[in-house]
Amino acid sequence: MKTTLQKINSLILSVILVCSMLPVQVNAAYEIPGICQVQTDTGAAGTVKTIDYSYDHNTYFSLRDIAMLLRDTDKCFSIEITKSAISLNPGSAYTPAGAENTPWENSNNPDITLRRNEFTLRGEKVYYYTLIMALPSGGYDCFMMAADLAMILDVNITVPSAGFIQIDTQTPFSICPAALEESGYFYGVNGVLAGDATTGEIYYQYDSGTPYPIASTSKLMTCLLTMDAISSGQISLEEQITVSYAAEALASSDDGVIPLKAGQQITVYELLLGALLPSSNECALCLAETIAGSEEAFVQRMNQKASELGLSQAVFFNCNGLPSYTETPIPAKRQNRMSAEDMFRLVSYLLKIYPQVTDITSMKSATLPSLDLEVRNTNPLLYNLPEATGLKTGTTNKSGACLVTSLTADDGTMTHDLVVVVFGTEDSIERGRVSALLARYALQAFHTGAETPQDPEDIPAPANLPTHAEAAVDWIIRSAKKHT
Repeated sequence: MKTTLQKINSLILSVILVCSMLPVQVNAAYEIPGICQVQTDTGAAGTVKTIDYSYDHNTYFSLRDIAMLLRDTDKCFSIEITKSAISLNPGSAYTPAGAENTPWENSNNPDITLRRNEFTLRGEKVYYYTLIMALPSGGYDCFMMAADLAMILDVNITVPSAGFIQIDTQTPFSICPAALEESGYFYGVNGVLAGDATTGEIYYQYDSGTPYPIASTSKLMTCLLTMDAISSGQISLEEQITVSYAAEALASSDDGVIPLKAGQQITVYELLLGALLPSSNECALCLAETIAGSEEAFVQRMNQKASELGLSQAVFFNCNGLPSYTETPIPAKRQNRMSAEDMFRLVSYLLKIYPQVTDITSMKSATLPSLDLEVRNTNPLLYNLPEATGLKTGTTNKSGACLVTSLTADDGTMTHDLVVVVFGTEDSIERGRVSALLARYALQAFHTGAETPQDPEDIPAPANLPTHAEAAVDWIIRSAKKHT
């Protein structure tokens, strides 16, 4: 009996201790309905319903409420919203659904979902994260981040004071990364850089000299070495490659993307498509084994190439960016690492030597004839920015969500390649938004000048660029594309 009482007392004490450690006030909630006041430069003003998703101030705004305020302006838009799809058409008149610009109909948390809903803009598929909820009075409303809507409508949105936003329909959308940095926006990333790969000019960088895990953006180095092998005549894009047992094993694992089987025949071009579009780890392994005989030998070439290009913060352990374990009694978990500066150097070199790579990375989807399989590009900016031409996504638990973006911009004399590197965002939602904002800034800086130009001397253009490579590869890629 005494023992039983001691156990009960211990249990009660444990409960008390646990409860005493719980925070008195929790700022995070799953869905926090609210309102803010919105005014436009045309004088229209009203209440707009908001939802703070998961945390205070992670705010999404009602599209119906904003559409109502903008319906008599140059930035009017119509929307059609169903349970899982949104269609938005700028320049079209908005038809009221009822209950716009009014407070919430009840105080209960709204029934919403955050996912990549089907979204069309002017009839074209795009990728923006939205909240769709059923209205108690019937129908649906859609909630979107102010920055995303500002980019879509090309308007300037400011926050003069808490609970109040101003929409200036006559001022184009613009970005000031320095202001974002001052507000702590980039605390949620590992490192970023935006610049002109053609000239070497850096528009903006944040913690760009620190190496971080880079996940599948590693495949850009694998791509570079593959293009080198093609340029030297070692392999050709139409060459048939036999899938190894190691590649089949990787394809069958949790990290598999494309169901390759040992003994299958697949072309080098298809392997490049698989590695760069859906980020196939097994396709990258096939390329490595084909070029160097083994992944270990290929990794040596990756690190050697990094050294030749002056990528002082880069280290590679495998060809695809997956976590790599050592064969020791206590295995070490290693991941390919690189700084944003080094990635900018690598991409600048890749785009200068093999500009045709964007013929692949700009594809939204492609077919692998050898497998009778369609693959899709994992880069969301290809859908949201017409200037986007690539390049590569990457995600692991350690690296976070990464994206290296390339864009084309024309100064009237020549076409430039702009590059945005974003390492280590919390998830793919933030990866897309941070990359989109910096991509817009890169285009803005290219056409109007960077607000805080930075000296590019720390990131020199790669030296000793071969002059024969472009001609050697160009016709091969274009010929292979015609066959696929």
